[in-house]
Amino acid sequence: MEYKNVVIDPSAKIGENVEIGPFTFIDKNVVIGDGTKIMANVTILEGARIGKNCIIFPGAVISAIPQDLKFRGEETTAEIGDNTTIRECVTINRGTASKGKTVVGSNCLIMAYVHVAHDCVVGNNLILGNTTQLAGEVKVDDWAIVSGGTLVHQFTHIGAHVMIQGGSRFGQDIPPYVMAGREPVSYCGLNIVGLRRRGFSNEKIEEIKDIYRVIYESGLNVSAAIEKVKSDFPDSEEKRNILDFVAKSERGLIPSVTKKK
Repeated sequence: MEYKNVVIDPSAKIGENVEIGPFTFIDKNVVIGDGTKIMANVTILEGARIGKNCIIFPGAVISAIPQDLKFRGEETTAEIGDNTTIRECVTINRGTASKGKTVVGSNCLIMAYVHVAHDCVVGNNLILGNTTQLAGEVKVDDWAIVSGGTLVHQFTHIGAHVMIQGGSRFGQDIPPYVMAGREPVSYCGLNIVGLRRRGFSNEKIEEIKDIYRVIYESGLNVSAAIEKVKSDFPDSEEKRNILDFVAKSERGLIPSVTKKK
């Protein structure tokens, strides 16, 4: 395919039926999958790995070097899955020696002015709202929705099927299936609407709700609450997901909503 007013390094690997708009720059050591559409004024730098059938809007910068003083020019990547939409002026930095890559999964919607910093791992089928900012080494699991204007501290983990209120800022982990919001950010119950949309039965939702009642509303400390969940609830995928998330949490869980006296 012939591209006009575009600069493409000869070493870049461009798939079939890729559209590239004018004034776009594609650096060396870049791979772009079949059917992807890249609009005007996009910058795709060394180390980018972009999947099939993605759409990248004007002003986006993919795989710029990390904004991290520990970075020493090591060869790293920024990897984007298939069918992901990246809106205007999104910035996705490549990894550092810590993980070697920054990852954004498939079937994601990354809205305008989002920043995904070095070594983040962003899952599949999720939404990052306008101007959301992910600091370095943040992990966001599948099906999460992070509403606009959210600020996420480095190393934080956001669980699967989470819904986060717009304008939030936090530095603790948000466990799967929940809604989080208010100031300071707190557990506000389950993401019931999201779970129903994704096919969770009422019985399964009640099971998850009961587990979180123990964790957040029983008055037990986290360790005691987890032991009670282990002993009182039958084995299920959702129980395992919650327990595994808590066991691996390095920054601690967000608290429950503070009750007024």
